[in-house]
Parts: sequence; C-alpha cells; structure tokens
Amino acid sequence: MGFFWLSAFYLVYCARPEDWLPGLSVLPLAKITGIGAFLAFLFGAGRGKRKFRDLPVESYYLLGLIGILTISSLLSPVWKGGAISRTTDFAKVYVVWVLTFLLVTDLRRFRRIVFIQAASVPVICLLSIVKGQGRSRLDGVLGGIYSNPNDLAFAIVLSLPFCLMFLLTARNKFRKVLWVVGMLIMAKALFMTASRGGFITLVVAGIVCMWHFGIKGKRLYLIAVMTVVVVVLFATQGGTLKERFSSMWNERSDLNHEEKKAYDSYEQRQFLMQRAVECIEHYPILGIGTRNFETYSTVWREVHMTYLQITAEGGIISLILYLLFFGKGFANLRRLLKRRDLGPDVKLFAGALHSSLVGFVVGALFSPEAYQFFPFFAVAYTSALNAYVRESDKAKSAAQVPVRPTPVPAFVRIDRVPVNT
Repeated sequence: MGFFWLSAFYLVYCARPEDWLPGLSVLPLAKITGIGAFLAFLFGAGRGKRKFRDLPVESYYLLGLIGILTISSLLSPVWKGGAISRTTDFAKVYVVWVLTFLLVTDLRRFRRIVFIQAASVPVICLLSIVKGQGRSRLDGVLGGIYSNPNDLAFAIVLSLPFCLMFLLTARNKFRKVLWVVGMLIMAKALFMTASRGGFITLVVAGIVCMWHFGIKGKRLYLIAVMTVVVVVLFATQGGTLKERFSSMWNERSDLNHEEKKAYDSYEQRQFLMQRAVECIEHYPILGIGTRNFETYSTVWREVHMTYLQITAEGGIISLILYLLFFGKGFANLRRLLKRRDLGPDVKLFAGALHSSLVGFVVGALFSPEAYQFFPFFAVAYTSALNAYVRESDKAKSAAQVPVRPTPVPAFVRIDRVPVNT
C-alpha cells in the first residue's frame, strides 16, 4: 500500500493530470496523494526490508534544511504566514524522499518510480506545445511547476537522461520508437521555452550523458545523433532563443521587440542578484523566509540563481545543508561508478543520475529551483540505488559462505555397533 501511494504522488506531481484531464481539476489530487503518502510514512514504511534506522545521512541534511526553513519562516521579517505555508508545502518532499528510500528496494520498483517521472515529462511537453501554438514562448501554458518556461526547461533537462536510459534498455522496437518520439518532443519543447539557462543546462547534461552512454558505453553513434538533433532543432526552432542570447551582448537600441524584452530580463536578473546579496548581508543567519524574496525584491520576481535563493530565504545555514545534501548524492554516485562489477541496468541508472545531477548544479546557476522536487528525487534515487547494491553485496557474501559441519565434542562416547557374525 505504501508503494501505491508513493507512485500516486509521483504521478500527480510529475504529470499534473488535473491540468489537462477534464473533471480532475475539482479533485485535490495533490492533497489526497500527499495524505496517503504521509499515512504510509507514519504506519507502514518502516516495516519493510529497510527500517527508519537505515536512513542515510543525506536524509538528516534534508530534515535539517526543512527545520531551518521553518524557523526562518516563523521569524521572518517579511511575511510569516506566507513563508510558513510554503515551508509546509515544501516539507512534503521529505516524506516522499524517505518513502522512496524505504520502499524502492529492488530494480523493478526503481524502474517504475523513475519511469513515472521520465514518461510524464514528454506528455507535459506535448500538451504544452499544442496549447502554446502561436506564442513566442511556452509561458503559462500549464499550471504548477510547469507554468514558468524556465521551470519547464529545467524539468525537461533533468528528465532527458532517464528517457535515454529507458530507450537503451527497451526490449522491443515499438517502445524504442516511443522513447525516441518522446525525447524529440521534449527537445522541441525545450527550444520553444527559449530558456537560456535551460539550453546551457542541456549542453552540460548532454555532454555528461554522452560520456556515460556514448563513450564509456561504447555507443559512439549516440554522440553523432544527439549533435545532429540539437543543431537541427536550434536552427529550426531556436529563433526566439537566439534572439534572447544575442540581447546579452548587443546594444539595446539595436534590438528588436523580442530582443529588448530579453535584454530587460537580463538587466532585471542582474538587479535581483544584487538585491539577493544585500538580503544575505542583512539577514545572513536565517534569511527572510521561504519564497519571501519575491516580496523583498520590490519587483515581485525571484532571483534566478538557486544558491542565492536558498541563502537569501533560509540563511547561510540552509545553504550549507543544501550543499551537503546534494554533495551526498554525488558521493553515492562516485561509489557506484567506481565499481566494475555492476550489472548493465545499474550502470545505466547511475550514468543517467549523474547526468541529471550535473545538469542540476549547473542549471541552478541560472534558475530559481531551490524548492522544485525533481532534484531531490534524483538524490533519493542515488540513495536507494546505492542501498540496493550494498544489500546485493551482502546477499552474495552470505550465499558464498560455506556451511561447516558441526564438530563432535571429544568427550562424547561413540559406541560401537556390534556386527553379527
């Protein structure tokens, strides 16, 4: 039952069916699945193969981060009520994180959970493309975590490595075709967001992905195919994106309307970064409360850098816990990637996770993604996969220990059996 509610929460969070399926908008699906996951967390999660005492240190970093954000929100000099509400909403990630670690104990469950995320994003991209026809950018097409084009681009880049992983492990041609089509839709949607940070993140995550799957995996054809796809899409779908990039080094008077909007956005982001630094100087320990920087900024905008965002709103302590948490995700992957005896599926999982997390730490330089769940999911995947490999090692070691016969004590008298003559 616990895994059912965990899967349901992943589906609602990643696919947002209430935004595009008629009739579901009246149902509070996020609350229903959230409550179900929380009850599973309270009453059933610790009764399986893994126990609460097995939780890794990164779970305590995340819990500490939520605790500091709670204190920061309670003492917020800006807006206590709003900050507390947003912290409570963000705190759901801890329940999901712990459930993922405790319940995803084998590769079958691991594939199912990652599949929900990987399959949801292409569907979201297709809907965004259809609904966003005629717009210069995919802005506000869907709600929630996909309403902002930069957030949508971020979700696409973090999920693309998983889609490629499923493509490479698909057992029949039909599934392979579906994954190819899905990835093309995601790439097209990414260019339609015209997100500069999203494109830079795509390039960086793509390079890491090609290192794992193309070079180390000896699939050099992937490098050629991916390069051609990116070049073609940039040439055919990247008009707005090229204008937004060109606005960064041209004079404003020489720009067209779309380029001027991008230039103004670029200048505004510089202002917001300066404003965030000022906020950190004034409130260095606990910050101003979760998602309160929009109010503090005076222009109702978030600072487009995750590391400044978490420091301004949660203080330096929150930043330290944030970095320690994601640092453990990379440590888990280093432990896995150093091994030479992993199965092919585990190698692909580890490579996809590494590509996604590298994409995150780079993309975080250009986007306000401190509270998006996808990066936290990725760290949960690394922890669950690392625990699975460790448990498999223990099982193999136990199976290889020879069974020794019980020695007979020297003082035990063994009577001779008489022989009939």
